[in-house]
Amino acid sequence: MKQGPDQGPSAFTRGRSDDRFEIADLLHRYAYHFDRNEPELVATLFSEDAVVDYGPEVPPITGRANIAGRIAPGLATIFVATSHHISNVLISFDHEDSAAAVAYVYAWHRYVDGSPDGHLWGQYHVRAIRTSPGWRLSALTLRTFAVTNFHRDRMHPVARRSTETNPRRSRPRS
Repeated sequence: MKQGPDQGPSAFTRGRSDDRFEIADLLHRYAYHFDRNEPELVATLFSEDAVVDYGPEVPPITGRANIAGRIAPGLATIFVATSHHISNVLISFDHEDSAAAVAYVYAWHRYVDGSPDGHLWGQYHVRAIRTSPGWRLSALTLRTFAVTNFHRDRMHPVARRSTETNPRRSRPRS
């Protein structure tokens, strides 16, 4: 049975602190290079056959060779500045050389056209593989909880367990 980031650790996942650090570091470097407008360095964090999915309004990017060229125009013409904050990184290993991870992201965007600053709250769902130079991201999907003044209308939602009642409505009113 595969262990996912939402399940408890197995004997296989314990004791992998170096690997966990390297995978989390990939996500932190992704945010760092993205915010510095360094698309060529963002691309180096991915495997040769990586797939990046930013949402239904954007065709997926397939292959490391295509990543920098696809994100560079947006970084240069849409944003004056961005600030991505990565937290709550959960990593689960399904093999010695592959892992799944979920990381929370808050992203702030200042736009070239003077639009109000955009905000995004969500998660990066990633796959990581060990390659000869080290761990690389083989897949990254952006999923969102909410956006405010964001430049895209449709995003992949974060999956959330549904409940029978709305907790806000079931609270007693004073």
